[in-house]
Amino acid sequence: MHIATLLSNPDAPGLDPALADSLRNAWGGGDVQWLAPDEAAEFVLPTPPENLWQVWDEVQTLGVDLVVQPAKGRRKAMLLADMDSTMIRQECIDELADAAGVGARVSEITARAMNGELDFEGALTERVGLLAGLDASVIDRVLAERITLMPGGRELLATMKANGGYAALVSGGFTAFTASVAAQLGFDENRANTLLIEDGKLTGQVARPILGRQAKIEALDQITARLGLTDSQVIAVGDGANDLGMLGRAGTGVALHAKPAVAAQCDVRINHGDLTALLYLQGYERDQFVTH
Repeated sequence: MHIATLLSNPDAPGLDPALADSLRNAWGGGDVQWLAPDEAAEFVLPTPPENLWQVWDEVQTLGVDLVVQPAKGRRKAMLLADMDSTMIRQECIDELADAAGVGARVSEITARAMNGELDFEGALTERVGLLAGLDASVIDRVLAERITLMPGGRELLATMKANGGYAALVSGGFTAFTASVAAQLGFDENRANTLLIEDGKLTGQVARPILGRQAKIEALDQITARLGLTDSQVIAVGDGANDLGMLGRAGTGVALHAKPAVAAQCDVRINHGDLTALLYLQGYERDQFVTH
């Protein structure tokens, strides 16, 4: 048995009941259940439809996300999340680079690395090298003035944790940022790279080993083993090429506003919704969200 979930942007709910009903009828599904009026609905399916991706393309033009997944075990016990452009709206290294006056060059490398065109470790090393000599105080200024949380993150964390879930933030970015974001949102732990600082300035180097794609997979393995969980009990979310390993391993791997090359390799793609989409995918209704 499978579940089909339809989602629209919560800032501009536009999920037409007629669309949900027509899909249910076409696919021989069960009654439509509304998780949030005009925003999220679901229905049971006996099997995944053969024309799923054709229909997915069509509803994308309407500003609607469509996910079909197994019904069994969709409520997860652990969240494993990327940070840059996932839990926050920005790429931290791009913001630091902009402050250092090398923003355009670093942004270009970041985009290519996240799209899988460049080796992540090499790209990170090159970008950090361009930050050499930058006053370390810029980190706090960037955190205070430039970093904003992705909508829905607080609800996602609070709701999963209120229901016994565990949350880990794993980033190819930097501990100076993950520590702050984790504290704001309530993550149980965070892992990232460490920028090396000497005499109050960035050295242009990162502590080894560099945390990239494989380290995110290792985080999944280590944390689930410690908690006595299986991969199938994890929902992971990310947007870049270095997230593909953990997205593929997790029971539910969500490509959130992902780069095209990344989204193409994921069955669960959220392009219009925010992070609350991860709650709807687990069957939570809007009035079950924890918002404090």
